[in-house]
Amino acid sequence: MGLNLSAEELLTTTRSVRKRLDFDRPVDRSIVVECIDLALQAPSGSNSQGWQWVVVEDQAKKDAICALYASNYFAYSKGPRPEYGEGDVRRESMPKVVDSATYLAENFSKAPFLVIPCIAGRMGEGVPSAAQAGTWGSILPAVWSFMLALRSQGLGSAWTTLHLPSEAEAAEIIGIPYDDYTQAGLFPVAYTKGTDFKPAKRLPAKDLIHWDTW
Repeated sequence: MGLNLSAEELLTTTRSVRKRLDFDRPVDRSIVVECIDLALQAPSGSNSQGWQWVVVEDQAKKDAICALYASNYFAYSKGPRPEYGEGDVRRESMPKVVDSATYLAENFSKAPFLVIPCIAGRMGEGVPSAAQAGTWGSILPAVWSFMLALRSQGLGSAWTTLHLPSEAEAAEIIGIPYDDYTQAGLFPVAYTKGTDFKPAKRLPAKDLIHWDTW
């Protein structure tokens, strides 16, 4: 049964969930199919609908993909982090974000399902920004709709991309035709521990909007 959230509640409480993913509760395949079916209502360039969705349930394959993710995550985590000024909400939240991201890296493969959305085509070096925007704009709206659909059913996920430095290896593990499809991310899927998520602290819109000129 869904959570019966209003549109405002759904949009303001859909989080990247890590520590509150319930790895012990089974998820029925039919719910994943339903959420992807809802996601397919998202727009795509020229209505191309060039997406494919790989849902990984096999534990050995999950372990292999998540090992790639963890290797890249821990290398990335040793690098410099963004610096924000005193009182910036992003500075205040950084320790919790790092802690939860590390937790996910260490436990990723415990999720009942991993989902890898893919978009037709590959973008080589030097692809114009307009072409890049068109490609990502044809898959990312559907991915966000997928996360919203999960939330509406009491499930959660986290938007991750750190397996992508090893995209070719991941493609080989699960048979994605690497030359023909680009992976857009790696998403754990699980029920959440509780459903009482709240709006996050964000920079105010008034500080980010430019009227007529920058």
